[in-house]
Amino acid sequence: MEPSLPAAISRDTLLLLEALAARGRRIITAESCTGGLLAAALTQPPGASEFVAGGFVTYSNAMKMRVLQVPQVLLDLRGAVSSEVAAAMADGAIATAPDADIAVSITGIAGPDGGSPEKPVGLVWFAVARKQQRTRTISARFSGDRTAIRMQAVNFAQNLVLENLPAD
Repeated sequence: MEPSLPAAISRDTLLLLEALAARGRRIITAESCTGGLLAAALTQPPGASEFVAGGFVTYSNAMKMRVLQVPQVLLDLRGAVSSEVAAAMADGAIATAPDADIAVSITGIAGPDGGSPEKPVGLVWFAVARKQQRTRTISARFSGDRTAIRMQAVNFAQNLVLENLPAD
């Protein structure tokens, strides 16, 4: 049985895939707190392989460093949930994927544990990288349980990519 995704994610997925198709673009994902949910959403519709290059699930810091080349100094100084690490994840993903035009990364605290006053549960950092362009980062605070936070992060990431797709 194929798992179903919430209607809002499915709708946003189709909008994003249509936009990628219209522009002849391909996407790659780099996910931490969402654990591959964005890649799963993007690859659920038939024909998605034309527009999705792949995805990385780098839940641990060791994987972020090994697979996406996130510098240990960033992790040590800023922590995994930071603008700098989100940018490094997206930059590492786009550099690794020769057939991707845009990368999106997600790193955050989905809870229920792991939060702090500086980085509370629900804080998620995102980055969008395009080849030969400046990487954009943004954070959001989501509420709800772990599942709700992760689903909101996937939805936010899809809309962020839509906003950052080049017009051509």
